[in-house]
Amino acid sequence: MTSSSDRSPAVDVQGPKSYEIRTYGCQMNVHDSERLAGLLEEAGYVRAPEGADGDADVVVFNTCAVRENADNRLYGNLGHLAPQKAKRPGMQIAVGGCLAQKDRDTIVKRAPWVDVVFGTHNIGKLPVLLERARVQQEAQVEIAESLEAFPSTLPTRRESAYAAWVSISVGCNNTCTFCIVPALRGKEKDRRPGDILAEVEALVAEGVSEITLLGQNVNAYGSDIGDREAFSKLLRACGNIDGLERVRFTSPHPRDFTDDVIAAMAETPNAMPQLHMPLQSGSDTVLKAMRRSYRQERYLGIIEKVRAAIPHAAITTDIIVGFPGETEEDFEQTLHVVREARFAQAFTFQYSKRPGTPAAEMADQIPKEVVQARYERLVALQEEISWEENKKQVGRTLELMVAEGEGRKDGATHRLSGRAPDNRLVHFTKPEQDVRPGDVVTVEVTYAAPHHLLAEGPVLDVRRTRAGDAWEKRNAAEAAEPAGVMLGLPRVGVPEPLPVAAGSGCGCD
Repeated sequence: MTSSSDRSPAVDVQGPKSYEIRTYGCQMNVHDSERLAGLLEEAGYVRAPEGADGDADVVVFNTCAVRENADNRLYGNLGHLAPQKAKRPGMQIAVGGCLAQKDRDTIVKRAPWVDVVFGTHNIGKLPVLLERARVQQEAQVEIAESLEAFPSTLPTRRESAYAAWVSISVGCNNTCTFCIVPALRGKEKDRRPGDILAEVEALVAEGVSEITLLGQNVNAYGSDIGDREAFSKLLRACGNIDGLERVRFTSPHPRDFTDDVIAAMAETPNAMPQLHMPLQSGSDTVLKAMRRSYRQERYLGIIEKVRAAIPHAAITTDIIVGFPGETEEDFEQTLHVVREARFAQAFTFQYSKRPGTPAAEMADQIPKEVVQARYERLVALQEEISWEENKKQVGRTLELMVAEGEGRKDGATHRLSGRAPDNRLVHFTKPEQDVRPGDVVTVEVTYAAPHHLLAEGPVLDVRRTRAGDAWEKRNAAEAAEPAGVMLGLPRVGVPEPLPVAAGSGCGCD
């Protein structure tokens, strides 16, 4: 470990250096990457042109460690950049995030062309470490053991003008046997409510109309500040912020999901009728082995209460198939919960060993072919339920917040796409009137597919918003600059189902 002054580095006088950030993992990493981009731009860097593919002065990998092959993926990508760096004097490579926190000095031993390694607790040091590596001509490895600055206090380069993540806590106090996140992110640390609300108000003043409250275990918020109802109070306080149209949160834990949170969701007008609550398994035996501190009855009881208070709520979940020791009877219990809960979507994962977790050392690891067969049965059941639940939306009139880049075929179909209050993705006929991301349209749903809805008739109403104004203003400003690369971030809201190999199966995904 090395130490140095925390002064901001000066970028070379020959001109601003370019950067590219590659993000892997959960929403916390997404949020951290926005901070890393903000830090670099404050230090004078500019985003590399789109399609740079490593052809930047600084390439930053913000890594995830919850997958079994996370390190193989990282070192493969680093190997791909080695010849590019050899041909480009002054190019720098930095590795941060959970894998950096875990592997530390191992990274520069395996990939000695890496210039900077930093951890989850000291992302604010990246510009200083890059400058130090440049001056000293040697790799800088700095891993803090505890949080140096709450990420949301750092500069930010947000990827959306109309929707934003707001971190309310970092770390996790749970000890799930399949998850390494607590070891890498540390114990839960909560932000002060006033700081959170001040950030939300500042975002709204900039034109943001939708925020997602973010935490490793978001509804445990308050445990660090001694208020068991802090999260429900925070939701209600967000309801009093003028101009904030939509509030979401992810990901809660069933253990901490209390009646006051359900009441706050139901009674706060801008709290959206959407809940993503990880199940992981429907078997009490497997839940106990996972150290998930709830059981099937408790989970289904929460679903029942949410549906009673918010009838149109869309509930989504995460499920792991093939956890060590899972029997056919255990798996049938998971299918039972899926049938009872009727999730709008389920993000399903085949269990794979996470090095450093207790589950990786458990006996009775399930054969790959058994896991695959169970996984296919679960996916088939959930696809059927998702389609049935989406068909219930046909004929409904919905207000959509127009989204950017979520309809892959919009150009060919002459449609636009937006998110309903319950976060369902709806593709709608493009109106004659100009519509911008962040604006709100009213449509009638005419068709349902398992993962999206269609509104094929004319748009019933268009409401231009301050969020749309903000998007237009940012677009105009960026049009005058070189086109930039995105950070590789998922869209705001529940993402599309991930490939099996990409999933962590962790509740914070």
